[in-house]
This record gives sequence, structure tokens and C-alpha cells, in this order.
Amino acid sequence: MAKQTGVYACYLNQFKIETAAGTPTKTMSAIADMETFGVSFDNGVEEWTPFESEGWVRRLATSKAVTISVTGKRNAGDAGNDLIAGLIGKNGRDVEKDFEWTFPDGSKVTFASAVINVTNVDAGDSTNVAPLEFEVMSNGKPTFTAAV
Repeated sequence: MAKQTGVYACYLNQFKIETAAGTPTKTMSAIADMETFGVSFDNGVEEWTPFESEGWVRRLATSKAVTISVTGKRNAGDAGNDLIAGLIGKNGRDVEKDFEWTFPDGSKVTFASAVINVTNVDAGDSTNVAPLEFEVMSNGKPTFTAAV
């Protein structure tokens, strides 16, 4: 992907999920038919008010977490889509998968063992296309790789 400058469309963001663990390499697959995503950053901030601050609060950021919420359509037969839909009845380490987010400028953030929280599969009005909705929750510090 060429380096993006100026304004750009959100679809230039790309996501991949680990669909097969392997040695020495694993398989990362795109997730077909995803339509929207939102990102929230959770920041743990410790607060205290020492006497010398004359009532002004002191703060220190002490933790970080990222959650990516994704909505789209269920696409049976697509490796990434099938992998996520198949996590609906699983718990624990069975829902941890590597996840990659490539930005329009070519930089990438990789979430090792991200927790995949499936929130909707197939539910909707009778005339809707079946949805697939999930959250990707960071599980430790992600790795950022700058664009080349």
C-alpha cells in the first residue's frame, strides 16, 4: 500500500486475523464483508491531591487498553469471517487470536493474543443480511510497525 497523504476514506484501513497457527509462520486472513469499525482507548489514570498542590489534583497515566468494535455481514466460507463466527461458544484462551490493523499510510499495529469478543452472529430482521459483530480487545502491549 502506498503512503497515504491528505484526507482518505476509512476503507483504506485493513484488518487481518490469525486463522491458522503454524511453525514457523502463521496464516493471517482478511475478514470479508466488514462495514464499520470504531476504536476506544481505555486509559487508567491514578489521581492524588497532595497538600503542596493547594487542592489541585495530580495525575499519572498508569495503564492502556484498546478495543476495536467491528460490524459487518456474516460471510460463510471466508476464512476470517468463519474463524470469528466460530468463536461464539468458546471461552478462555480459545478466543485469543493475533490481530493486525494496517493503516492507510502503511504502518501497522499487531495485537498478540487479542481477545475476540463476538457480540452478534446471524441475528436480525427476517429480511436483513445476517450480521457478524465483534470486539477485538488488546491483551497486553501491541506492537507498532512504522510504514516503510
